[in-house]
Amino acid sequence: MDRQQRLRRWEEAAAPYLLVASLAFLASYAVRVLVPDLSPDWHAFWRIVTTVSWGLFVFDYLARLLLSDDRRHFVRTRWLDLIVTVLPLLRPLRIVDMHERMQQRRDHPRLGLETRVMAYAGLTALLLGFAAALAVYHDERSAPHASIRTFGDAVWWAASTLTTTGYGDAVPVTGRGRLVGTGLMFVGVSLVGAVVGSFSSWLVRRFRQEGEA
Repeated sequence: MDRQQRLRRWEEAAAPYLLVASLAFLASYAVRVLVPDLSPDWHAFWRIVTTVSWGLFVFDYLARLLLSDDRRHFVRTRWLDLIVTVLPLLRPLRIVDMHERMQQRRDHPRLGLETRVMAYAGLTALLLGFAAALAVYHDERSAPHASIRTFGDAVWWAASTLTTTGYGDAVPVTGRGRLVGTGLMFVGVSLVGAVVGSFSSWLVRRFRQEGEA
């Protein structure tokens, strides 16, 4: 068995465990942000969950790097994997990549292309919006002159930012909050554009089929 085959086997075997680790990381971060008055024991427990899940991400990336034939090529082509390893809150972006690899193992995908793009881009947008709302709320709730004081404010801000609406009634004032907002703007345009474009493509295809019938 060559290195490429071992790499594929590793990725297929590790995918379910990484999904569980991703959910555990997001849950632990959410609890620590939304429940600031945790007891010391529970705070330590959720910190351990965060550390262990992050450690799994690092271990997986290093294992795949060692199993690859060309490590420089791996780093260049798998740049998204490196980003989500360093910034685990961005791991929802890997949903699309993981889904495509699973589809490659089937000769006939069960969902149409447009439906798959809409479903996975929409799910990625929801998870990223939730993660961004948590990150912004964590930094903004105690900042002077902040307009985002509750988690509801943070969710409203994330929704308006993802959809590129930008009402301006809730905006981050801290440096890290604005950095998160900038990233969410770029990602939001791409994800929402993918959903809208796929839906438009599906409508055009349906109208063409009806016209031909």
